[in-house]
Amino acid sequence: MKKVTIGGVPEHFNLAWYLTLKNGEYKEKGINLRWQDYPEGTGAMCKALRNKKIDIAVILTEGIIKDIIDGNPSKIVQTFVQTPLNWGIHVAKNSPYKTIEDLKGTKAAISRYGSGSHLMAFINAENNNWELKNDLNFEVINDLNGAVESLTNGTADYFMWEKFTTKPLVDNGTFRRIGNCPTPWPCFVIAVREDFIASNKEDLKTILEIINNTTSEFKDIPSIDRTVANRYEQQLEDVREWLSITEWSQELIDEKTVIHVQKELFDLKIITNTVSYKKLIHNLQR
Repeated sequence: MKKVTIGGVPEHFNLAWYLTLKNGEYKEKGINLRWQDYPEGTGAMCKALRNKKIDIAVILTEGIIKDIIDGNPSKIVQTFVQTPLNWGIHVAKNSPYKTIEDLKGTKAAISRYGSGSHLMAFINAENNNWELKNDLNFEVINDLNGAVESLTNGTADYFMWEKFTTKPLVDNGTFRRIGNCPTPWPCFVIAVREDFIASNKEDLKTILEIINNTTSEFKDIPSIDRTVANRYEQQLEDVREWLSITEWSQELIDEKTVIHVQKELFDLKIITNTVSYKKLIHNLQR
């Protein structure tokens, strides 16, 4: 049986992977797919792809595009979640900061450099006409638990993370959410190491076919709202709102979107050059 390792954040977006694994759907096709949680997010998964710790990553679009340009020998093979990610901008319960403008020049908690929380801090700064050189400062906190500790003890001032994931921390008073910053593109893609694509194309097609069958009908799964709420300890009304605004994809990311992401990253000086569409994607249908 072929062993394949996949990584992703332990969040509600990836429940479809858990369900298909639990049902043994990959093993039925002779594939021993092993899921690895990466609570630290995109930066950690980029490193794991480079180090061959994982074969596949369900990863933030902007993060993997930056890392492929920086030399990660991987390719995007599909969009996973078509809709933007809605990043909440959070401060500690007792923080003196009340508005996004109050955060200008303060310190952002980020999971690691090159992560979504790092890149989206630049997007938020640009949206608010801050000076990127002077008004952005960072504190590396690894994961959500590190963010709680950092904001609570004051080593960082604000933290950007997907708003439904952090909603329980807002509900219990650990964080206050003072704003939102949606990504201006589809949020999650599936990226695969180039050497794995070269030698395992049929297995990869099978894996995508299985997950796509589930995501295409995800909202129709009986009591899926309650399953998500229970597994991720979220309020039912929040899960229903999230389901209503989230769309999965079974298609390859298009060239226009890739150009848009690169232009944004280049304008923010997050990348120093742009590359062709073919350098970033692999079309499995060809």
